[in-house]
Amino acid sequence: MKQKLMIAFLFASITQAQAQSIEQGKKQLYYERYNSAEQTFHTVLSRQPENAEAWWGLTEAYILQDQVSKASDTLLHAPAAVQHEPWFKVAQGTLLLQQNKAQAAAPYFDQAIEDTKGKDAALLAAVADAHTQAEAGNANEAITLLNRALQRDRKNPALYVALGDAYRKALNSSEAYKAYQQALAADGNYAAANHRMGEIFLTQKNPSLYLDYFRKAAASDPDYAPSLYKLYAYEFYHDPAKAMAYYKDYAAKSDHTLQHEYDLVDLMYLTKQYDQAIQKANTLLQNQGAEAKPRLYKLIGYSYAEKKDTASAIAQMQQYFAKEADSNLIAKDYIIMGSFYESLPGQDSLAAVYLTKGVKLETDSAALYGYYKKLADLAKDRKDYAAQASWLGKYYAGNEKATNLDLFNWGLAHYRAEEYVQADTVFGTYIHKYPDQAFGYYWQAKSKALADKDMEAGLAVPAYQKLIEVLQKDTADANYKKWMVEAYGYLAAYEVNTQKDYAEAVDYFEKVLAIDPENESAKKYIGILEKDIAEKGSK
Repeated sequence: MKQKLMIAFLFASITQAQAQSIEQGKKQLYYERYNSAEQTFHTVLSRQPENAEAWWGLTEAYILQDQVSKASDTLLHAPAAVQHEPWFKVAQGTLLLQQNKAQAAAPYFDQAIEDTKGKDAALLAAVADAHTQAEAGNANEAITLLNRALQRDRKNPALYVALGDAYRKALNSSEAYKAYQQALAADGNYAAANHRMGEIFLTQKNPSLYLDYFRKAAASDPDYAPSLYKLYAYEFYHDPAKAMAYYKDYAAKSDHTLQHEYDLVDLMYLTKQYDQAIQKANTLLQNQGAEAKPRLYKLIGYSYAEKKDTASAIAQMQQYFAKEADSNLIAKDYIIMGSFYESLPGQDSLAAVYLTKGVKLETDSAALYGYYKKLADLAKDRKDYAAQASWLGKYYAGNEKATNLDLFNWGLAHYRAEEYVQADTVFGTYIHKYPDQAFGYYWQAKSKALADKDMEAGLAVPAYQKLIEVLQKDTADANYKKWMVEAYGYLAAYEVNTQKDYAEAVDYFEKVLAIDPENESAKKYIGILEKDIAEKGSK
């Protein structure tokens, strides 16, 4: 009799311990410590392989670690005796939903609910969660199931949080907000509810609200690592010291994963621990091999750049470009590489190549104008004036900060590139915008003159005449004498070479002498032309 009582007592103790382990595993799932949950449920099943709820918990742990195939393989090893249990059917249905087999999953869920007569709120919630988590899941079905569960357990904040999640899957954020508020009404310190509220406002890009909710979650439950991570992620871009503090707290309260290592190396760089960041990143590359994320090369490159070792920075970035998928490359990757080459003597061409690639990916118009100007400067340095003109045109177009000098330089670059028609057009724009300034008229006239080198079409004549008209209004202009002499000289040449009107040409040269009495060229040509006129008159 005593022996039977002892066996019964031991069995009861074992059952109670296993029940506590199940709850521990669920708690670990709640805290997103999925690896710990996996180990806990494995421990239960090693002692009690017929525990259906443990099979469901293990399946959840695998799925939440994106290990669907591992969950599938594991369920195949379940003993036959457990496969008819409701919780095991939920596990099977959950797996099938993850495999996008919604029709195959439905009978398992229906049978599990029927077996429990729809009275098990936890099981109803588990089926609802399966629908919420899976891409193939039905959000409306999840909402229906959770409302049924709440009829049986109205004060359970976890059910309201699950309901909010289902509404978010259904893209109904207002109802999700109400559900999370109900969870907080049931338990104001329920961390997951505050965390979900924070996520809503995070999607709305409202930091004053989402930070408040994440902080509330962390304050109400210091072990709730998901909110600690969100706070770390925010401070990463705002306060590196705070980010490091949140990271350490998060790392201590979450299961260690490879992502922890990547987060740490990022923080090392952010907090200017460049040697440590390089060492840590190289260790990850060595340990992970082909599985390592290529962005580690970029981080090492940036770290070398901060250490003023540009050659090493370029070498690492070349590795990054070689290994990273093109779809993951961003404008800044190319632009920073361009800046590295720009800092080296004689590498302007390569700098321009990378900067041009970055410009093609850049979507920030404000940033683009700066890059256009930089590319224009690089082109000017290597005397590629056509490229300079092209980039200056992009810089000027639609740029509210562009000045008359930018417009002038654009036209001048076309002029230097011997693209006289384009230069004429740009200087025409200058004249339209700044009609009182002589610059536009002068350079438009020069552009037209070179576009019509033989003076056959007389393209530059009206431009030089207009230049004279404008200059005469401001004889104090620093360029007055030089440009007036050039304008009258051109008009005189046109009369001689094209119109054959020597008298008109002499008149223009005399106007040159009126401005510049010592102009030897004007004196010389007047003498020649007057002699020709006299000879023709004597015949």
